[in-house]
Amino acid sequence: MKTAGKTVCVFVLLTITKVTKTVGESNRNQSAIGMEEREMCTGHKRVSVTVGNSSVLICSPKPNMTMATWKINPKAGGPCSLGYRADQNKTDRTNCSESINWKFRPDQDPTLEIQQVGRAHEGSYTCEVVVAEGNFHTSYYLTVLVPPRLTLYCDDQGNPVCKAAAGKPAAQISWVLENNSTPKEEGHDDGTATVVSKFTAYSTNGTTCIVSHLAGNWSKSIACHPTKSTIIIRYVYIILCFLSIITFMAVFYYFKLHRDRLCHKTKPPETAPTHSPQDDTMEVEPYTTYVQKENVIYNSVSDLTVGQNLLQGLSPAT
Repeated sequence: MKTAGKTVCVFVLLTITKVTKTVGESNRNQSAIGMEEREMCTGHKRVSVTVGNSSVLICSPKPNMTMATWKINPKAGGPCSLGYRADQNKTDRTNCSESINWKFRPDQDPTLEIQQVGRAHEGSYTCEVVVAEGNFHTSYYLTVLVPPRLTLYCDDQGNPVCKAAAGKPAAQISWVLENNSTPKEEGHDDGTATVVSKFTAYSTNGTTCIVSHLAGNWSKSIACHPTKSTIIIRYVYIILCFLSIITFMAVFYYFKLHRDRLCHKTKPPETAPTHSPQDDTMEVEPYTTYVQKENVIYNSVSDLTVGQNLLQGLSPAT
């Protein structure tokens, strides 16, 4: 019964974990889909680049182009712009850092290049080309990916712990051998997130942690052995469980053996039938009445006899 209870509890926990994980992934997917839908509605093309790399945003040139302008609205910092005027053959820059510049000559190709992309470069980029036929726009939304720092170590209990720190977006952690652990995610103010997963299944040959991220995939292997304190704790736990089972069985059999005695003690004592003094009175009363009547008759006869004797004795004297 105890084993069945544990099995049911483990099954319920696994079910809750699976549902939670599925709901979390579904929410993240819905958020990503919602963002993409918003970008599609606004005409933005999604572009991802890993921090530290360069990014090139294409702005197709048009014949007889009179003006080209890049309008940039990053998530951090103020907006900036790059402009080119064909009639003056002149370029201008407003509030843009040196890392943002034209890829080629703007009169030939107004493509934009961002060197050494940082998290501050994330945001929207719009190119506007002006010709005689009208204005043409090309819009992008630049997402900066931050690869997590992978760390794999053994905790105090001898369990492998895999940590993907400060990744953007949050990394996904898995193990070569299946286990029941649920990764814990912690968000940071800079938009990155740290994910930690502990390998709960026991393996003497070691295990491998796999980190999946949009910026790449990484893996590490480690072999952890339980410490002396962990072994002692396990033995103590086993002994305590064994003693608990023995105690439970002893109490159970004690109450089972003494159940009849306890029931006998708690049974109310049998009471003798009550005998009312009135019943004795009812039984003695007829006899008493009879004796009294006999005495009265006897006394009357005796008195009559004495009276006759006295009369007879007095008669001769007269």
